[in-house]
Amino acid sequence: MHLRKRVLVTGGAGFLGSFLCERLLQEGCEVICCDNFYTGSKRNITHLMSHPAFEVIRHDITFPLYIEVDEIYNLACPASPIHYQNDPVQTTKVNVHGSINMLGLAKRVKARILQASTSEVYGDPAVHPQTEDYWGNVNCIGPRSCYDEGKRCAETLFFDYYRQHQLNIRVVRIFNTYGPRMHPNDGRVVSNFIMQALTGRDITVFGAGSQTRSFCHVDDMVEGIYRMMNNTEGFIGPLNLGNPREFTILELAERVIHLTGSHSKIVFKPLPADDPTQRRPNIELARQKLGWQPTIELEQGLGRTIAYFKNFIS
Repeated sequence: MHLRKRVLVTGGAGFLGSFLCERLLQEGCEVICCDNFYTGSKRNITHLMSHPAFEVIRHDITFPLYIEVDEIYNLACPASPIHYQNDPVQTTKVNVHGSINMLGLAKRVKARILQASTSEVYGDPAVHPQTEDYWGNVNCIGPRSCYDEGKRCAETLFFDYYRQHQLNIRVVRIFNTYGPRMHPNDGRVVSNFIMQALTGRDITVFGAGSQTRSFCHVDDMVEGIYRMMNNTEGFIGPLNLGNPREFTILELAERVIHLTGSHSKIVFKPLPADDPTQRRPNIELARQKLGWQPTIELEQGLGRTIAYFKNFIS
């Protein structure tokens, strides 16, 4: 009989997953990192490999996994448009088949399971800021639908397993998260701008740059996810996790240029399809239920992220 809590993290070699694995090891858990390395990287977890309580399984969760664990954090899924649109059918499969497989595992071993959902379930929101009771404004046949609708279906499955099988679930909706270990070519706005600034290329802003995003540092996000899984009142969500401070894309570009000391110019390009014009979480529920709110300011977080990305510049 094992005394430590055994925790499975799917997508554990990804940007967010690797930080979560690290946190769980610090909390004294045995951690099993499951990843097929489609977008995850061994680089993210190399420093954990020698830890006696850490192990890695190369596995695609669209196929069943038979393992004994106490908790499951289901983070497996490409999270940036450039990656999830590259193979949209597989993106839907990992959200739907993958969720079914992980929920089936949780049911069999009576594990608590957390789903990493997304602010994309709100689509291009007609309500601002977004609260958890908003049902969203999502295009179900667009180029981003594999991710948006895949994550919405995953939430449906989690709540149906909760109602039908009394499964112990948790659902968090993650808003824009950034920090070290982001993939330098993931096409996301923070990594795009930093890489462009560090290499002296033009910084590409879509539209007029007036669309807004709220950026949460990965350390704050991991804290929120950990608190949600371990909340004692049995609160299951869904719960928004993100930074309620809103910035225009143009403001972000200007801050990145300032912090990198770059001479890059800002150039404007047409908006891509279904790109949300506003994105900001209402986090009152997270404050109330978890006593959680972000603590890392954008300048500080961008500084850490820029330092990491400098390693990729030859």
